[in-house]
Amino acid sequence: MNWTASLLDNLNYGTILLLMLIESTVIPFPSEVVVAPAAYHAAAGYQNVFLVVLFATIGADLGAAINYAAAYYLGRPIIYRFVRSRWGKLCLLNEEKIQRSEKYFADHGVVATLTGRLLPVIRQLISVPAGLAKMHFGKFLLYTTVGAGVWNSILATLGWYLHAVVPEEQLNEKIVEYGDYIKVAIVAIVAIVAIYFVVRRMTKNSK
Repeated sequence: MNWTASLLDNLNYGTILLLMLIESTVIPFPSEVVVAPAAYHAAAGYQNVFLVVLFATIGADLGAAINYAAAYYLGRPIIYRFVRSRWGKLCLLNEEKIQRSEKYFADHGVVATLTGRLLPVIRQLISVPAGLAKMHFGKFLLYTTVGAGVWNSILATLGWYLHAVVPEEQLNEKIVEYGDYIKVAIVAIVAIVAIYFVVRRMTKNSK
């Protein structure tokens, strides 16, 4: 899209918030191409890296809240009807993705809104099962903020680091390269955390 390319070429706190809001809804848009480049420019003195993370997280919260509210008030039949529609397909949605996010939420409980923010595909959709389950909004917002904040901090750290080692014309290529390693590491960490909570729950139930 030309307008998204224009926003990416003119990253400021407002465009960071807007793009991360979009990324956090059902519209497919990678956060890596927003936060990491913004942090790269912050390392050059154009922005404040802490404000980059703050506005990125606020944007993520707003997008997640839209998904949550849609699921909460519209319900499962309408959500799945949208997924099967032409608009749902334009957003690269399908029933399998929604079902996967619902299963992740069911398997991990409310903490899924935190850990799910760190996982590819699940990240954008985990707000939907939270809304369908009518999770308490305050708890939902807290966990979403923590999860999104951690993810944005990781991306900001990557962008800040890359400023010291690569020229700007190689930035996008290196973000993709390092991003793949980061995703693998995060999936491993989330798996360990999930196992911990499962073992903890089983230990409590056995007493």
